[in-house]
Amino acid sequence: MKLLEDDFEVFAVDLRGQGRSTRTPGRYTLDNMGNDLVRFISGRIRRPVLVSGLSSGGVIAAWLSAYAPPGMLRGAYYEDAPLFSSELRPAYGQGINQAIGPWFELINKYLGDQWSVGDWQGLKEAMPRDLPPVLARGLAQMGDLMGGDEPPQTWREYDPEWARAFAGGSASASCDHARMLASVKVPVMFSHHFRHVDEETGRLQGAISDLQVRHVRELITQAGQRFDYKSFPNAGHVMHQSDPRAYVAVLRDWTSSLDA
Repeated sequence: MKLLEDDFEVFAVDLRGQGRSTRTPGRYTLDNMGNDLVRFISGRIRRPVLVSGLSSGGVIAAWLSAYAPPGMLRGAYYEDAPLFSSELRPAYGQGINQAIGPWFELINKYLGDQWSVGDWQGLKEAMPRDLPPVLARGLAQMGDLMGGDEPPQTWREYDPEWARAFAGGSASASCDHARMLASVKVPVMFSHHFRHVDEETGRLQGAISDLQVRHVRELITQAGQRFDYKSFPNAGHVMHQSDPRAYVAVLRDWTSSLDA
């Protein structure tokens, strides 16, 4: 945010179930989270915005780019967004069970809805034992997820039911990704980070495959919208944290081109 403050007024929003926002059992859906942000933008910012989200936040940025009220958005930056790959039965490529899903199920099993279990050490011990080896290697490539012997504060502020909602499909049940992308109404920037499809198992390592990004591009351009793409195959999933200057350069250059 310090790198952005000369050029942007920045709002960092904790989505429901994360950070300092309230946990909302049974209500973790893309539609609910997207509408939360519509209300925030209309009630607090009150002018057209650029939205940027990482991972599931990138999927919510896609939701806003399709379904926010006309004129609310100027553009949307999807940072390594798991489009299609976070659905149970996607139109293209691997679904969540062939990607991050087993990890989400493990989080919920050992931590429980609203941290009702809280077995952090058990989760750490289960990762090498219970995760498919290909997925474990992919998670290692995406960056350090677990921290030390005690849960970091960011984990304590996270509701593990959120992971279960995505792994079980309820988060995306009312939001088909192909239909959503075909409804995008603003320019899009997509930054694509580490990814690999294991030849033996077909399992996706990373957030989204090259094939899936091609279909994202196809659907958005067929909707008549500009689609810009940057590939960072050696970047961790959370590039805005691991390499903030690269993230800011992409965002600033893209925004300048929109203004031009």
